[in-house]
Amino acid sequence: MRRFESARIYLRLLSASDINEDLMSWFEDETLMKFYTNSGRKITQKSLTRSMLEGQRKRNDFTYGIFLKENGKCIGTLKLGPINHVHKTSDLATLLGNKTYHGRGLAIEAIRLGNKMAFEYYGLRKLVSGIYESNVASIKAYTRAGWVIEGRLTGHYLVDGQAEDRILIGCFNPLYFTPEEIANARYTDSR
Repeated sequence: MRRFESARIYLRLLSASDINEDLMSWFEDETLMKFYTNSGRKITQKSLTRSMLEGQRKRNDFTYGIFLKENGKCIGTLKLGPINHVHKTSDLATLLGNKTYHGRGLAIEAIRLGNKMAFEYYGLRKLVSGIYESNVASIKAYTRAGWVIEGRLTGHYLVDGQAEDRILIGCFNPLYFTPEEIANARYTDSR
């Protein structure tokens, strides 16, 4: 099975046998899930496995485990998809589920590795995502991993009855975009 490696971690496609109690506990943690899904759906072992296998079958959604090189422990997930094969774009969502490893720069390393994998292996032109404005840790992790803030959707989310902005971020494959195009994509907040 193909692995993508960096200094401290590697990514590999998750299989049904990887979906254990430890991994599923991340999806029960309210603080981790606060920003992870905006659908409000409960993620179960059955729904996660079905979604992973269906995405692989359709070749438009791929869920990777984030594993430590030192001991092979799965500490998170990285989801590439849905991939738009016409425009060569995709979302990239990262969850560092094992809180023991928060604050060590591993999320940034995983996002950088995901960027490299998406551009070099999948041949994508651009990665996109949207983040709750109050999720400062994720905004910092993605921008430190080479992403830029491209815009803002005012009042996009409702959090505890209060409107919250969605910060739009993107990462550009330099084979398709010039440094000037990337620099011009940066959002400047006029507020």
